[in-house]
Amino acid sequence: MARVDFYHLTRAPAEAVLPRLLERILADGGRALLVAGEDALLKRLDEQLWRYDPSSFLPHGLAGGDADADQPVLLSARADAANGARFLLIADGQWPEGADGFERVFFLFDEGAIGAARAQWRMIEGEKHYWKQDERGRWAEGP
Repeated sequence: MARVDFYHLTRAPAEAVLPRLLERILADGGRALLVAGEDALLKRLDEQLWRYDPSSFLPHGLAGGDADADQPVLLSARADAANGARFLLIADGQWPEGADGFERVFFLFDEGAIGAARAQWRMIEGEKHYWKQDERGRWAEGP
């Protein structure tokens, strides 16, 4: 694992933050795996990515289909990049098994998962960054 970015969600939920992160990854020609442990959250994320911005298109699919390998963004309950993704986005604040095999990990967590995030921070060896939303909702790198 080359880099982990911890995103502390204080003003917006993961559903609101993830589309912009995915747009940047896709704009740079990357592929992403978006992981959440609960099916209900995966379905909400899937719907949000379709509705995000009428002028934007975020091609994606839920894991388990015949075209998993073709999806630029694959949504899954497991950190298994059937689409060849180098970028992992963790939407639920729960570090999945297999997350260490990615080039870059985006670990999103809210106040309810802050303890798990702190524990994961201590376990990570290598480059890591902490981001928190400021009063205007912009991301600022913290200590």
